[in-house]
Amino acid sequence: MNLDREKQLAAIEAVKYVKSGMTVGLGTGSTAAHMVKELGLLVKSGLEIVGVPSSENTNKLATELGIPLTTLEKTNGIDVYIDGADEFDPYMQLIKGGGGALLREKILTYNSDLVIIIADSQKEVKRLGDFKLPVETIPFATKKIEQLLQKMGLHPKSRLKDGSNFVTDEGNFILDLDMAHVSNIQLLESTLKQIPVLWKLAYFWIWPIL
Repeated sequence: MNLDREKQLAAIEAVKYVKSGMTVGLGTGSTAAHMVKELGLLVKSGLEIVGVPSSENTNKLATELGIPLTTLEKTNGIDVYIDGADEFDPYMQLIKGGGGALLREKILTYNSDLVIIIADSQKEVKRLGDFKLPVETIPFATKKIEQLLQKMGLHPKSRLKDGSNFVTDEGNFILDLDMAHVSNIQLLESTLKQIPVLWKLAYFWIWPIL
């Protein structure tokens, strides 16, 4: 089975948790796009939901598919949030953020009653770190944060697009870190969270992976 088909099957299973009347958080990335497409088909068949997209790209796709949308501030919370992952290990620890929607994804996760992560088999690793760990930083402090992360041995690299800094939907930059050599990833997560004006999207929570 090819990976694209795996993503589609995972998406089909994930949307089974979505019922009429729900507010649904819509993730970002190639796997999440399959989920959004499946929801679009269900909406056409009569499913009544409202979506909260995690990025402008997802907003555009959902709008094209006829999924009614709202914003986080206009909801009382999100019933279920469905997104993909860049890596997951046997302990259901995840790295996310490859699609560049780090901050919004984490905010939607925090505000959701149920979070479902879908992934193809290629995303499974024995140990996190093959995929670079993305962190989102405000431009004002990016250079200083980059210097600090370099001292920590994380070899930060600025994410680029068309030769310039990649800019998130929130107007921030992304640094991709090398954590392959880090033995205590929980400690790394805690340390990164203590750096002011830095948002990180390495998730170390147990989530259902379909």
